[in-house]
Amino acid sequence: MNKLIRKIINRETISYVIAGIFTTSVNFICYEALYWLGLSNLSANAAAWVISVGFAYFVNKQNVFHSKSENIRDEIFKILKFYGARLVTLVIEEAGMYIFVELMGVYRWIVKGSLSVIVIILNYIFSKFYIFKSNK
Repeated sequence: MNKLIRKIINRETISYVIAGIFTTSVNFICYEALYWLGLSNLSANAAAWVISVGFAYFVNKQNVFHSKSENIRDEIFKILKFYGARLVTLVIEEAGMYIFVELMGVYRWIVKGSLSVIVIILNYIFSKFYIFKSNK
């Protein structure tokens, strides 16, 4: 049981949670600002995604996974994988926002907050096992 707990709660996962809090804050602040500037719910969400994913890439690469790139080609490949994986979770988030906010009328912050939990977990899995996986 202790091994399982140590495997789940370690420097990397704690760093990821902290980075996730900052990234989610960037996303939520941008989303709300863009929404109040007149963008639609889905447009504000997509634009906030672009901004927060750029922020998340550097925070995760440097502070969470301590990933190094051998060359510019390796770095570009990691960035493309990162954005591609995050695009998958954006589709999930946008679909959820559309279904629950636009079609069903659920308050947008309840939906966005709930979907964030799913997105954060999926993003960690993609980052850990696909994008920044260790070659050790």
